[in-house]
Amino acid sequence: QVQLVESGGGLVQAGGSLRLSCAASGPFVSVDSMGWYRQAPGKQRELVAIITADGVENYANSVQGRFTVSRDDAKNTVYLQMNSLKPEDTAVYFCNARIYSGMYYARYWGQGTQVTVSS
Repeated sequence: QVQLVESGGGLVQAGGSLRLSCAASGPFVSVDSMGWYRQAPGKQRELVAIITADGVENYANSVQGRFTVSRDDAKNTVYLQMNSLKPEDTAVYFCNARIYSGMYYARYWGQGTQVTVSS
């Protein structure tokens, strides 16, 4: 089945950087939009950044100018470069992708990776 596998989370000091990766694997024809969401303790999951199949990027206001989303279609992988990290960026980050199986589109989620920013 289709799987999204994330990597790159960890602990970093405020002002530091991290890079998250998410690779899609399994039986599918193509990957449409890919993106990242996050969920902090006691809060709802929120959109962080998304990139369309055409390469159009959209960001949450809270990360605009600090985070960059990109994709490598040859590897079916989406990245999130996070710079100037703040303690309020601490959350579990989830990868999301809209994937075409050859018959229909469906959205898939990764298992999540913890990002902790210390002050």
